[in-house]
Amino acid sequence: MLMAITFLFLFIIGRYFYVQIIWRDWLVYKALDQWTRELPIVPARGVITDRNGTVLVENNTAYTVFARSNAVKEKEKTAKLLAQTLGCNEDTLYEKLTTVKASEVTVAKRIEKDAISSLTQLSLDGVYYSRDNLRSYPRGSSLCQVLGFTSSDNAGVTGIEKYYDEVLKGKRGELLYETDLVGIDLDGAVAAYLPAEDGYNISLTIDYGIQSIVESSLQKVAKEYNPTGAECIVLDPNTFEILAMANYPSYDLNEIPRDDINTLNKLSRNKIISDVYEPGSTFKVLTAAINIEENLKGNSKAYSINHVFSSSRTRAVDGTTVKCWNNHANGRHANQTLSDALNNSCNPCFTDIALSIGKETFYDYLSAFGLGKRSGIDFNGEAYGLLMPESAVRNCDLARIGFGQTVAVTGLQLALATASTINGGYYYQPRLVKKIYANDGYVKENYQPVLKNRTVSEETSKRLATMLEGVVKDGSGKKAYIEGYKVGGKTGVFPLACAN
Repeated sequence: MLMAITFLFLFIIGRYFYVQIIWRDWLVYKALDQWTRELPIVPARGVITDRNGTVLVENNTAYTVFARSNAVKEKEKTAKLLAQTLGCNEDTLYEKLTTVKASEVTVAKRIEKDAISSLTQLSLDGVYYSRDNLRSYPRGSSLCQVLGFTSSDNAGVTGIEKYYDEVLKGKRGELLYETDLVGIDLDGAVAAYLPAEDGYNISLTIDYGIQSIVESSLQKVAKEYNPTGAECIVLDPNTFEILAMANYPSYDLNEIPRDDINTLNKLSRNKIISDVYEPGSTFKVLTAAINIEENLKGNSKAYSINHVFSSSRTRAVDGTTVKCWNNHANGRHANQTLSDALNNSCNPCFTDIALSIGKETFYDYLSAFGLGKRSGIDFNGEAYGLLMPESAVRNCDLARIGFGQTVAVTGLQLALATASTINGGYYYQPRLVKKIYANDGYVKENYQPVLKNRTVSEETSKRLATMLEGVVKDGSGKKAYIEGYKVGGKTGVFPLACAN
């Protein structure tokens, strides 16, 4: 008996300790939840600007209207007045007020200030409103695939809006009202105010002036040639900061086609980062860089700068035939050095280089150039590209990789790799965001260039840059030549890759 009494006593003491100490915070929260009603205070979502402060994304003030069913005295009349004032369906509102068991119901979202002024004059019991933010894109379709958009709840769905959602969204606040158990306000009750914390602002690496020129150029191309799509990326080769990034076709971020998911997915996709393609002749820049670097290192398998390649239009590799795009008539591709091969974009010459270097060494460079892997750009949905496993590569495969076939890259990957060949061989992590800061000037993050690895030497870069200038001045890229400027580049079926 004594043991039973002792056990019961210890059980009661233990239970008392659990309720009073361990369970205390939860019980206090439940009590507060029963005796108060919360009105959410929405924080201002962070503004997005370009690197010079040009506003690309901002907020327009809107309002969300709520109702506490238990506090609404005349439900039929209230539903009618709300419908008239806010432009809502009266029957739907009445059903919410009479059947929904939640303490608060959402009457309407994104209501203009004039409608809220009219609503205030009605003084309806149990009806409240809070400020909301309506995302606004003052540049319309500009940078639409980069910036992305938000949902009806102001959460990032695509683009920068999604990747940096935690930074941009801020922290919600609350206005707490004391009520009785059925949700009716208590006379003389004092409201408690928990302020919202606004989101951080973002400054992109984008230069809107350059972006505007790029987008105008794509529109001109689209009008003249009517392509299914066109893309352009401009980056600083000394930091890999993205200065412009555009895809055609585009869409207006203020008129998002949310009701047509297929169209929306197609138009909002940032193909430069997410889609891959065979780079073709633009890839020859990398093959040339590999050959120059290996030659400077003393690799006997690499060709010298002055080596003259065979003038034959074809190469036979593993029972297959590699052909040049040109028919080599009238000796047009005769006595070619590496510079000439770049100028003429002669496929067999780059086949010779790849086969001579060998797949092991060639693949070491492809890895350094970032092919077959993500660059780490601050954006969702980056593709890896397509690079055959080294163990599976045959000579006929390597021959074609040398001039940009049997390999697939993103537009971003090719731009980064090419930039590293002419900037001294420095491969950085690319960025779209330069700075994260608060309205009061506090800087949360100020990103600096991050060097990931070296690709080639300074000497290789200098020699290759001179060759690429020749492509634009004397070779296949003459249409890109600008008198008085040094412009280097390499033509291809898609895209045209150039570097200043």
